[in-house]
Amino acid sequence: MRKLLLTAAFASAIAFANAQTMTSKEGTPILPESGDWSISIDAAPLGTLFRNSGSSAFTNQYLQNMTIIGKMMTSATSAFRGKVRIGFGSTSEDAFSDASGSTSVPPATVVDTKKSSALNVTLGAGMQKYRGKGRVQGYYGAEAFIMFGSGSTDYTYGNAISTAYQAPARHDFGSNVSGGTFTTKNKSGSTFGFGARAFLGAEYFFAAKMSFGVEYGWGLGISSTGKGEKTTEAYNVASSGPASVTTPTGGSSNFGLDVDNASGSVLFSFYF
Repeated sequence: MRKLLLTAAFASAIAFANAQTMTSKEGTPILPESGDWSISIDAAPLGTLFRNSGSSAFTNQYLQNMTIIGKMMTSATSAFRGKVRIGFGSTSEDAFSDASGSTSVPPATVVDTKKSSALNVTLGAGMQKYRGKGRVQGYYGAEAFIMFGSGSTDYTYGNAISTAYQAPARHDFGSNVSGGTFTTKNKSGSTFGFGARAFLGAEYFFAAKMSFGVEYGWGLGISSTGKGEKTTEAYNVASSGPASVTTPTGGSSNFGLDVDNASGSVLFSFYF
């Protein structure tokens, strides 16, 4: 009985919304028209409450928080749409180590530094069709993506290596120290990916040309990461100083065919 009442209440709310006038008090049409442009964003942090962040689908990599979606209405029921994500980030972490040869109490210190940077660019384009009545508009379509990514980490140390068996103290940031060998640079290979997906969703226009929507999709993704390189430093007995060695690191590939946004992506859109 309770489920029946909730279902009836929901149906009544939809019917009421669809029965409302399709123009605002100022006479502006509620729904988008041919020639309108739109900008949509993932309604984060609200959207994260409805998204399954644990999904293994490769296509989820293209559906990050605050992804920008643009649409151009080619008619009242169809639109071209594009997605763009240009992400660049860097972090820097400092740590203190005792200065080599210091005799003061407490000993003098030097600074070791870890700096990381990453780049992620995704571009997508597709077609979207609308179908519905009143303020509730269902939609469906398809889109494709290309993506590019890269990253690197650099380490600098305040102490120089002085002897083969008495390397000075250098901070271990987690994986940069192995015995008397220290990583100075770790550069990952560049990643290139392609994805394509079909999607469906619905928008509710709560005001003139402004809506909230929910979207789900299904698609495939392919990515390939090239070989990287790692540079390490160790003491060289023959030269009585540091010696650097650069070695390649392996690449990888990824393929996925799965649903995405298994818990839904909540979008806020406005048209102009």
